[in-house]
Amino acid sequence: QVQLVESGGGLVHAGGSLTLSCTASGRTFSSYAMGWFRQGPGKEREVVATISWYGDITYYTDSVKGRFTISRDNAKNMLYLQMNSLKPEDTATYYCTPTYGDQPSPLLADFGSWGQGTQVTVSS
Repeated sequence: QVQLVESGGGLVHAGGSLTLSCTASGRTFSSYAMGWFRQGPGKEREVVATISWYGDITYYTDSVKGRFTISRDNAKNMLYLQMNSLKPEDTATYYCTPTYGDQPSPLLADFGSWGQGTQVTVSS
C-alpha cells in the first residue's frame, strides 16, 4: 500500500529546533515537486515550504523565512524540514505532499491520500 509517512515532531520550547522527515512506502517521489503543509488548531491547512523535483528551487511562506529549511534526498526517497527558532504560532500538525506551485498537487492521489502528519507543539 502506497502511503506518505511524516515523522520527527514533538514538544519544544520557543526558540528550539526540530527536524521533520517524510518518506513514502511503496513509491518513490524523486520526480515530484514536494512540500510541507501545516494545520494549526482552529486554522485551515496552509503551505509552509516547497521544493522542486531536483531540489534547486525552494519556496517559503513569509512567516518561516530565515527559520525553516526544506531539503530532499532523492536517492533515499526522503524529504526534510529543518525548523529553527520555533515560535508558539508554529504549533500545528505538519504534512508532506506532492505540490504544484504553492498548492497540493492532484498527484497526491498517487500516494493514496494525506499521511497521518506529525505534531509539532511549541510552548512559550
